[in-house]
Amino acid sequence: MRPPSPYLDTDAWARRDAFEFFRGFDKPYFNVCVRLDVAALKATVGAVGPGLLWRAYHYLALRLANQFEPFRLRLDGGRVRIHERVDGSSTVLREDGSFTFADLELLAKGDAGLLDFDAFAARAGASAAAARSRVPPFAPRPEDQARIHFTTLPWLHFTSFSHARNWGREDSIPKFAFGRIDNDGARAWLPMSVEVHHALMDGLHVGQFVQGFEAALRDPAPWLLQRKPGS
Repeated sequence: MRPPSPYLDTDAWARRDAFEFFRGFDKPYFNVCVRLDVAALKATVGAVGPGLLWRAYHYLALRLANQFEPFRLRLDGGRVRIHERVDGSSTVLREDGSFTFADLELLAKGDAGLLDFDAFAARAGASAAAARSRVPPFAPRPEDQARIHFTTLPWLHFTSFSHARNWGREDSIPKFAFGRIDNDGARAWLPMSVEVHHALMDGLHVGQFVQGFEAALRDPAPWLLQRKPGS
């Protein structure tokens, strides 16, 4: 039996017309900014260990991105490739004020399942520490399309955001940005920007993702406190 094609049949795609329309745009991306209440997330990770908050909301975002197929679609030579899994890449600030990139992986090589949060958090912390000492320090991987790009601006509680883009290549990777958390009584508001390629998804899909994220943040324990059998 032939393995299934990694490419989407765009002729049979319900979004075929929108795909053909938007993929030729000079600027085919759209961006939404929302604020998310992470009070329950802070309380949950505070019970697990210190310094885990940024890893927790990146973990949730990656888990959800893998559940929503539009976030796993990438342009590939005019076709649409469906990646079975996408990992993350996040900016990391270095001591000299420059930045670099750290890998955020959901699956260990050779492993059959997704990492639980403990394993992900440990790996993400080690990846960020290694990135800060990397030589050369600035080492992007533009060829790796099975990624979600993340950045964090802990100095700003932003309401609008725009990413740098290379108009000359098929840059269809979703890009997220997180900002400074502002406390408001019992609430802890985290700004989040989501930027995606309009040929691959619409506002409906981003809205479904954000709603899923909000639901996970209201009750993060089932996502973060699960353990693999025998662990």
